[in-house]
Amino acid sequence: MTQSISLVIATRNHGKTAEIRDLLKGYPIRIPSLDDFGPIPPVEEDGDTFEANAYKKASFTARVLGLPAMADDSGLVVEALGGAPGVHSARYAGPDASDEDRCRKLLQEMEHQSNRGAAFECVISVAVPGGPALIYEARCEGIITQEPVGANGFGYDPVFFYPPMGKTFAQMTMDEKSRISHRGKALRELREEFEKVLTWVRQHTPIPETFICEDDAP
Repeated sequence: MTQSISLVIATRNHGKTAEIRDLLKGYPIRIPSLDDFGPIPPVEEDGDTFEANAYKKASFTARVLGLPAMADDSGLVVEALGGAPGVHSARYAGPDASDEDRCRKLLQEMEHQSNRGAAFECVISVAVPGGPALIYEARCEGIITQEPVGANGFGYDPVFFYPPMGKTFAQMTMDEKSRISHRGKALRELREEFEKVLTWVRQHTPIPETFICEDDAP
């Protein structure tokens, strides 16, 4: 059997961590999150794209902890708002805003908009301490609701309606959401070639050298 390794999820978001662990269960891999380590300096997500931010978070975490790390940057892209909130999705209503605050602000911005088309986009970066990274990305299209519906999920899930299933993301079970969500699609692409990913991680992760002290030498 393939030897187990660690792949750190570079997030403290419990909902995101649960989704990723659920989709990668069954593989010979330990999946700690940032909550499993001591204080780590925050990463400034100042990239102009989801890919730039995902790579920055994964690469920084891998270098700081000395372990392979995976990060995603995802967000809601709304047509009527010119692509906003986009890369600013998590900070759309301010740095200390709750999920409810963000949904409320979005609905206020959309109050007089007839075009309610939107999409969730996700980019996943798997990085090693030396710098190289793998990139996976996916998209899920839907409609912004008139009001929040559902109690599951997190983020903008209560205001994102997915027509093929007739539900918002917040009305879905984790299994339902994982099958069709932007993050679920990107993670499935990752999972489909995960053995290759593990091989790549091992090839690019330095193996600690062992030294014999002179006093211990025969």
